[in-house]
Amino acid sequence: MSKSPKGGAPRARNAQSKKGGARKDNGPKRGFSAKRDTRDNRDQREARNPRDTRGGKKDSVAAARPNRREQMRSAPATTVVEPIVREHKPTSARFTTPASVLPVMVEMNGWDDYALLDMGHGQKLERYGRYKLIRPEAQAMGAPRLPESEWKSADAIFTGDVEEEGPGRWKFANQVDEIWQMKYGPATFNGQFMSFRHVGVFPEQAAHWDWVGEQIKKVDRPLKILNLFGYTGMASLLPAALGAQVTHVDASKKAIVWARENQELSGLEDKPIRWICDDAMKFVEREVRRGNTYDGIILDPPKYGRGPNGEVWDFFESVPHMLACVRKLLSPNAQFLLMSSYAIRASFLSSHELMRECLDGLPGTIESGELAIRELDGPRLLSTSLFSRWSAPDNNKAEGA
Repeated sequence: MSKSPKGGAPRARNAQSKKGGARKDNGPKRGFSAKRDTRDNRDQREARNPRDTRGGKKDSVAAARPNRREQMRSAPATTVVEPIVREHKPTSARFTTPASVLPVMVEMNGWDDYALLDMGHGQKLERYGRYKLIRPEAQAMGAPRLPESEWKSADAIFTGDVEEEGPGRWKFANQVDEIWQMKYGPATFNGQFMSFRHVGVFPEQAAHWDWVGEQIKKVDRPLKILNLFGYTGMASLLPAALGAQVTHVDASKKAIVWARENQELSGLEDKPIRWICDDAMKFVEREVRRGNTYDGIILDPPKYGRGPNGEVWDFFESVPHMLACVRKLLSPNAQFLLMSSYAIRASFLSSHELMRECLDGLPGTIESGELAIRELDGPRLLSTSLFSRWSAPDNNKAEGA
């Protein structure tokens, strides 16, 4: 992740940016296969009796010493991948608690530094701070509402129509800063043009940031919150600003560095946030073994991802085990559990029933539905993700959590 020089203005990116792309993969190197010659038969005889062919101590030592060429030709050891073992636990037949509320459509209307300006023909026109951007959006299936001149005034457009390998690149119509700042409430954060069409924040999540803030304000005690897949830290900084003690976990070192920079920009260095670079699944499994608990847990997992040591995350395969572990991490006085999902081909009913199964017998309410952004001064909504969220009853005490 590139950063602006300390004490100076952010670097500028010109409209005529250098052509770049991912390093090409030349494919696997050739392997060597063992030759079938008389030496194989001789090696087998010497393995049975090192002194058989030549005799003597020297030959015995040579036979015992491994042959370097033969070592290179030997097949690599088989790597055993441990499967995820899911706990087989019977649940009640009717799921009488928690209560269910669905479907719920949560709208995010934008704020000073973000707006969905228009959408259509598989693209969306957005404003991030002082810049207008065009990005691909498969769910923008209708026609644009604004005139073409508004789209042509965009500062940057992300396109995948390139010759180089990789997901795509940004094309710049105007001179823009490589890094620029935006605000949401007490948090200040850096925007940056990243690969895979992102700029460092998922603005629709502001609706969930506000909901978490409401849950914190309901109680008269500091909550201990776990933020898994925390990315650049907005869902950690905002609860911390309200007095929560936050543990932020993400597998990307760059994301952790970015989040800590956002903490410094926000003037929240004195807030109790633990920054942990780790695989989320392994972290929660260790926390279960340690007996640690949290009053609120935030999950914003990707569809696919890899941990720092190559651990594979697949939403549909990994979420059931993740939620089973998270259930054990909820404290007796837990206040909330929030899970977002960008696996749009799934249904919010799927995550709702899974969460209801994992939280079976727990009082409170589970809401599930879709999170959407409303156009600025427009009638349409753009669905961005699914969610399921549990909150404790109004007495702020979840017995048996």
